[in-house]
Amino acid sequence: MKAPRVSRPTDSVAVRFRRQIEAAEAEGANRPEMRLKLTLGDSAKLKRDPSLPVTDISFTEGVMHFLGVAVEQGGVSESTLNLSGPE
Repeated sequence: MKAPRVSRPTDSVAVRFRRQIEAAEAEGANRPEMRLKLTLGDSAKLKRDPSLPVTDISFTEGVMHFLGVAVEQGGVSESTLNLSGPE
């Protein structure tokens, strides 16, 4: 008999990118130079995350920011953290 498959809970979008942002910053990257490129789905999850403090997301001049990092929504098939700013 096979053992039941144990599914590992995945981190939320907020937790995953918080870790990446903090790790990049620890390695010398500057938050104003970083860009989060999010899928539309991940962007929606981030905005609707009930565990996320309201202060973690802001909108300045029509641009969403997560932890001080500008967010580009849509146009990608996988969400990533870009350390060099807009391309």
